[in-house]
Amino acid sequence: MANRKRQTALRVACVGAVLIGLTAVARLAYADPPPRAPQAAPPAALQGALDEAVAAGNPGVIAYARRGAHEWKLAAGIADRATGRPARPGDRWRIFSNTKSFVSTVVLQLVAERRLRLDDTVERWLPGLVHGHENDGSKVTVRQLLNHTSGIHDPTNDPRFATDRGGHTPLEVITAAMAHPPLFAPGHRWDYSNTNYLLAGMVIEAVTHHRADLEIRRRITIPLGLTHTSFPLDDARLPGPHLHGYDMNHRDVTGFNPSAEWTAGAMISTVADLARFDTALFGGRLLPPAQQRELQATVLDSDYGLGVHRITVPCPGADVTVWATDGGGPGYSSVSMTTADASRQLVLVANVFDLARDQRHRPDQLPVPDARAAFSTATTSVLCP
Repeated sequence: MANRKRQTALRVACVGAVLIGLTAVARLAYADPPPRAPQAAPPAALQGALDEAVAAGNPGVIAYARRGAHEWKLAAGIADRATGRPARPGDRWRIFSNTKSFVSTVVLQLVAERRLRLDDTVERWLPGLVHGHENDGSKVTVRQLLNHTSGIHDPTNDPRFATDRGGHTPLEVITAAMAHPPLFAPGHRWDYSNTNYLLAGMVIEAVTHHRADLEIRRRITIPLGLTHTSFPLDDARLPGPHLHGYDMNHRDVTGFNPSAEWTAGAMISTVADLARFDTALFGGRLLPPAQQRELQATVLDSDYGLGVHRITVPCPGADVTVWATDGGGPGYSSVSMTTADASRQLVLVANVFDLARDQRHRPDQLPVPDARAAFSTATTSVLCP
């Protein structure tokens, strides 16, 4: 493993010597994280909030919290109903749409390297793929894919995919999307579409001539030491200790083929790994300043940037601006929130999900309605000053 890390570092350094801006990014990505302070007691309301969320209907809940140099990893409830094993802070789970921020980061790194422009058309990189039923790749930009203003239909909400989202290929999803006209002219509105990020993954592959999952591994997961983060292509299993995922009828839906999710939501991680990535991303360690501004430039009235959300947490005295990613899919719901100054952070995951109650456009909420007060308490206890 040490030799592999050294070889990866050497490859990145060599590329950075040629490509503008990448040297600084690689140096930041490989930098050791700041030392942690001695363990302090977690915010008083946090464990109680997790217990309340379980009592309200979530089988299990895991949290990572950080305030400055102090961090905590907590859990409540059950990881596996069949065995009764309790949830543990280090359990893996499917992060679903949290994957999108990894993808947008890679695209923005390619922009920093001048291998790609955000205003390049999809047609330039994927000729002929976005066409038919008034879809026109020459009118859709890479930026519009990343900020969901392309207007391209999302077939993963259609019965064919919504009821059986496993086992389909990304190209099947895109082909199904092309059977529908755009929802609006590119750039005129905002509408969340997984198709956008499947296309973004294909753009990464067209630019780099490498698989998108391997680019994420080379550029992000290996440099940051995310050893419990993986990107399965069509493997329905979760590696190592993990949360079992359930639907609202208590059925175990853990075995899920993520092939159709791909760069829209196939990754697996832990709360600590996801927090480490978001600390690096929102702390400015993965992107040069110009691309960091692009990441956080929100569009229209959506408060959505490039794979990330801006939300406001109500706090006593003054509200707090938070950058968030979230993910929901068969068996799992999660949200990761980091304050604008990167000084405070909270990652929450619950092992239950119901598509009919999908709250992906409200990343500050998880889908069991009776638990929202508990999750709100957890959020304010960690993120408010």
